[in-house]
Amino acid sequence: MAMRKLFIGRKIRSLREGLKATQSQFADRIGISTSYLNQIENNQRPVSAAVLVALVDKFQIDLSELSAGEGDRLLSALSEALTDPLFESYTPNLQELKLITQNAPSLAHALVRAHQAYRRNSEQLASLNDSMGRSTLAAEATPYEEVRDFFHFVDNYIHDLDVQAEELAGELGLEHDDRHAVLTNYLQRVHNVKVVRAEPGRDILRYFDAKTRILSLNAYIPATSRDFQLALQIAQLQAAETVDKVAKTGNFRTKEAADICRIGLHNYFAGALLLPYRAFQSAANQLRHDLELLASRFGASLEQVCHRLSTLQRPGEKGVPVFFARVDRAGNITKRHSATKLQFARFGAACPLWNVHQAFEAHGRIIRQLAETPDGVRYLCLATQITKGGGGFNSSLPQYAIAFGCEISYASAFVYADDLDLSNRSSFDPIGISCRICERTQCFQRAVPPLMRKLHVDHDVRTVLPYSIGDN
Repeated sequence: MAMRKLFIGRKIRSLREGLKATQSQFADRIGISTSYLNQIENNQRPVSAAVLVALVDKFQIDLSELSAGEGDRLLSALSEALTDPLFESYTPNLQELKLITQNAPSLAHALVRAHQAYRRNSEQLASLNDSMGRSTLAAEATPYEEVRDFFHFVDNYIHDLDVQAEELAGELGLEHDDRHAVLTNYLQRVHNVKVVRAEPGRDILRYFDAKTRILSLNAYIPATSRDFQLALQIAQLQAAETVDKVAKTGNFRTKEAADICRIGLHNYFAGALLLPYRAFQSAANQLRHDLELLASRFGASLEQVCHRLSTLQRPGEKGVPVFFARVDRAGNITKRHSATKLQFARFGAACPLWNVHQAFEAHGRIIRQLAETPDGVRYLCLATQITKGGGGFNSSLPQYAIAFGCEISYASAFVYADDLDLSNRSSFDPIGISCRICERTQCFQRAVPPLMRKLHVDHDVRTVLPYSIGDN
């Protein structure tokens, strides 16, 4: 069988830029001309087998790193958009979608954004009431959604911030010393910032007074959150120039979106400072991704550990590709990223058969699930419940479930798979992405019929569903 053509110019460019090499230098290392490399990076020519072999030989990269990632995420988003009844007269095949996402990704992004605007407009029109005269329909993405998509499509990895944070972590010796003392002393010594306890009764996690150079921290939050707030303050004071530079690349429509992006970038720097890339990746491999041991070694929370594992996307040094999500009790996905083929639905609730929903009834435990999506891909899924914040008896404590996992081909890298029967197909639960786009016709948990599928109702027969699902 002939190898399918790979148009992966963006990834090749990202790899080269991560190595800080010019096109001429990079072309010399893999034995091709600069003009050929330029054509590859601009998706004017596919990558040949000889070039792939050279990339593996010279940079010790995994071929799967080149064939997955942004393209899969964009393909998933575009596929979901085109299942909308709005496009009922057009049903593209997989090859057409791949051609669009590989050769015209900007067009694909534009179509996804247009569909998002249409969905928001339709949903608001359907729910308008007597306040119609006082409300404005927002056809554009909310600032939060715009920023979420920004991180989603950069693979949840910000190279400049990651490297800057890792270098600072090395200088401070955070791996070996008391993190709280080191971070507090660094703020005082370098930035003239004094760290104090916030006054009792103040409903804040962190408050920085730029005039007095005093940073007040809530005295009752967990140590992991306290140290993260210290690292976040360092990010605001020390990485502001890099943050502004990265935020500008998002081309956000509003100042609100740009400001929210800066919050995300400050958080990214803080996570990368407390869990420096190479040290954390090495520990993850050594401990076989035991989340609780990683949390203990780095003095971090389970959420911080899972989130950081999802950002290990450095070109040439990628970690095991994982998915990560944070879900509230209502099923809203408040954080999400996937470097696997599993992509989270952009509209509608998550699949009710996914074990993340069970985590709220299993407080303090990491529960496991072997799952298979309709496309035949199998996963090791982990889930656990977490409680945010701190305080006394009367404090409100938000609760979430963390979902984390990998494709089954990587399960051997996880301690959680050791006693599971990965070879038995019956061990895998059938799950989907969202009912509205799930292809399974006999799911007993189906909430709504799939879009763009005909329904047949037989009043004399009742099965699991009150209807049967036909073809498109």
